[in-house]
Amino acid sequence: MQSLLADVRGRASSSPRSAAAPAPSAGGHRPEIDGLRAVAVLLVAAYHIWFGRVSGGVDVFLLVSGFLITGSLVRSVERSGGVGAAAFLGRLCARLMPAAALVLASVLAATRFLLPEDRWRDTLSETVAAAAYHLNWHLALDSVDYLSRSGAVSPLQHFWSLSVQGQFYPLWLVLIALSAWAARRAGRTVRAGAAVAVAAVFAASLAYSVYMTRTDQPWAYFDTGARLWELALGGLLFLALPRLDLPRALRVVLGWLGLAALVSCGLLLQVSTEFPGYIALWPTLAAAAVIAAGTSGSRWGADRLLTLRPLRYLGSLSYALYLWHWPVLVFYLHATDRTLASLHGGLAVMVVSVFLAAATTPLADRVVAFSKRRQGDKERRKAEESGKAAEGEEAGAEPGARTRRRLPGPARAAAVGLACLLPVLLAAGAWSLQMDAERRAREALASDPDVYPGAAALADGAAVPDAPVYPPPAEAADDVPVTYDDGCNQTTFDAEVITCAYGSDDPERTIALVGGSHSAHWFPALEEIAAEHDWRIVNIVKGACLFTDAPQTYKGDPYTSCAEWNRGVMAELEEMRPDAVFTTGTTTSIDTSAGYGGEQVVDGYVDRWRELEAMGVEVVAVRDTPRLGFDAVECLGEGTPDECTAPADVSMAPDSPLDGADLPGNVSVLDLNDLLCSGGECPPVIGNVLVYWDSSHIGATYMRTMAPELEERLLAATGW
Repeated sequence: MQSLLADVRGRASSSPRSAAAPAPSAGGHRPEIDGLRAVAVLLVAAYHIWFGRVSGGVDVFLLVSGFLITGSLVRSVERSGGVGAAAFLGRLCARLMPAAALVLASVLAATRFLLPEDRWRDTLSETVAAAAYHLNWHLALDSVDYLSRSGAVSPLQHFWSLSVQGQFYPLWLVLIALSAWAARRAGRTVRAGAAVAVAAVFAASLAYSVYMTRTDQPWAYFDTGARLWELALGGLLFLALPRLDLPRALRVVLGWLGLAALVSCGLLLQVSTEFPGYIALWPTLAAAAVIAAGTSGSRWGADRLLTLRPLRYLGSLSYALYLWHWPVLVFYLHATDRTLASLHGGLAVMVVSVFLAAATTPLADRVVAFSKRRQGDKERRKAEESGKAAEGEEAGAEPGARTRRRLPGPARAAAVGLACLLPVLLAAGAWSLQMDAERRAREALASDPDVYPGAAALADGAAVPDAPVYPPPAEAADDVPVTYDDGCNQTTFDAEVITCAYGSDDPERTIALVGGSHSAHWFPALEEIAAEHDWRIVNIVKGACLFTDAPQTYKGDPYTSCAEWNRGVMAELEEMRPDAVFTTGTTTSIDTSAGYGGEQVVDGYVDRWRELEAMGVEVVAVRDTPRLGFDAVECLGEGTPDECTAPADVSMAPDSPLDGADLPGNVSVLDLNDLLCSGGECPPVIGNVLVYWDSSHIGATYMRTMAPELEERLLAATGW
């Protein structure tokens, strides 16, 4: 990763097998780090390819980056009195961006020709986020989105760690510069000042990481603040290393212990669900032990393995190999319809990735060489210092000769690096504009109810002409109720009751839409009805949270925020006193243990309705909608609607569990699943309109086509 592009990439000046190997130093070339990076990237790739899990190798890269970048900046201050911000950032741009741009461009092209249309939008947005080095925040927001279609793996997901490091670099530059300034004013050394600053970041970030990992691990995994301590630990290692004078025997032991701990990390820990809290100390301290052991010179030392030429060469490719292995794997898995690679398929992925890395790495070196300003002789340097000669004048040019002006070296390096990303961003922008234009054309066509009747095709038996499906699979993820864009639906992590009112300011009736996401997807139809009848709709929704006081779980853990939210909802309803609460009356699930779908009236539903009866509030209990058991959009991207049709009994009972149930007198029951299924089959497309945008949620467009029938049945059931 980026760490392999640091200043310490020069050649070793002595053999690692020397009998008089000195104690490891923080400066100079560290050949064992090349081998350490090789081990880390092999672990990352192998675990991704064959085990479908995370190894802890990325944490090693973060530590190594912190070690090398801290060293580069501190030495720059000691050498010249400043961090050399322009040169530092220019060099990073020139070294990091060419390879990244090549991978991003390749992924864009492969996505267009190899992945289904529903994956295009996500890849475009992630390309831009990766190029701007904020993909980690993009993924963090996605990780807390209950409606996120997480089944499809992004070919750019691995760029999150590069984004963390990209944010680290300018932050560290400012930190070292400020700590050096403060150290001088206090009469301390640059390293002493840096040690205090880096230690403070380490302590604060680790404490934050432990807290966030415990409270919101999916967010913490991508959070730069929760990862900074790993880079800071590398910085502390650099600053402490000159003071370490470990005997050779101890260094031999330390090297092997560190290497063994690193290799075993992914086997013994669930890195993807437990990191980056204190448990991430395992791989980072393991890597620190290897670096502290240094080049021992012993025939029994771990460095004897790490400094072998093949490993050192692979270490020099580690950044490009990390960039390539993940998209190559994702496209392989998609092409073979596998979730894990086979032995031979995985070996092919590894070989292709190494080949691409070997071809890509020299590209970065050539760009760096091109971006460097050519050095002149003493006469030219004197002329430049006095301002009498233009920058870029050839050495030995005659006085007054016309010369070509060039950008300063750092600016030129940054410009060259950024120029590599420009075609990628232009291509992504052009593709996005094309998709927007196509969407507007489809929207105009979809406004014709004769061509796109949707639910009316089942309700009225309307004839349906052939037409493209609307919304198209690529736009399906955006076909959700406006309440999500408005921030009116509570996430799965927070318990605060969010209420948003839509419709009339002086309504004839107020309807509270309450429950989880299967309540939320009724909003588009209710909004249409409210506009006709001068009603107000109050949205009170929380992801995956049913409207009951019975204990609930989410992803296998007690759903405590749901219980707290439910208590808050009842307090809100008691104060609001709406005319009615519209909520799900049953819950469907993919559970055929009884011979049919696991649909039921959830414990606590009826008790909750009785509480509302005591408040004088009516309840409209709508039967839950069927679940397909697979992602409809992904299926349609590769198959026909007939191939993507699911039996109704996969998730539903033969008869509604509400039929014949002992319900309070304030409850009106609705069942509109005849508008979603016909003849025991639930298709993904009805009346040329896409029904589902994932495996169970009804799209906003189709829900609006259900509004006329919902209106008729709602008024009949309630007597309104």
